Amino acid sequence: MKNNDIPIRAYAPETDRHALLRIWLEASLIAHSFIGEQRLRDQQALIENRYLPTAESWVACIGDTPAGFISLLDTFVGGIFVAPQRQGLGIGRKLIAHALSLKGELSLEVYTRNARAMRFYASLGFEELSRRASDDEGLPFENALLRLTK
Repeated sequence: MKNNDIPIRAYAPETDRHALLRIWLEASLIAHSFIGEQRLRDQQALIENRYLPTAESWVACIGDTPAGFISLLDTFVGGIFVAPQRQGLGIGRKLIAHALSLKGELSLEVYTRNARAMRFYASLGFEELSRRASDDEGLPFENALLRLTK
């Protein structure tokens, strides 16, 4: 399967919410295992009740099934997640390309301990602007601020 066979459409809360929350949790448990499972499960409520309702989200589908999504707060990528069993198909690249075509530039923060994500963003041409020693909750998980322009 090529990523051009994977359509991207606007998020539909009434039909997509549960699938996107499942994708977020499954991918986060792998990519952010250093945070701890309980903390991630606690964060899931924030994703459901605060972030998804306020972000501009786009969903990549295989058939009619969501396989990944990207959520934007203007030009800031609040999150991009691909179902673990669908990673490596170019879905993340396609979601970034879609968002970049809409916004003209993108920025995001990524945990530096997520080496796979750091390599992914570097391969797309994101440039590191800065780092901070703790996350949004003040925990000692270093974040890098990255930016990509057309």
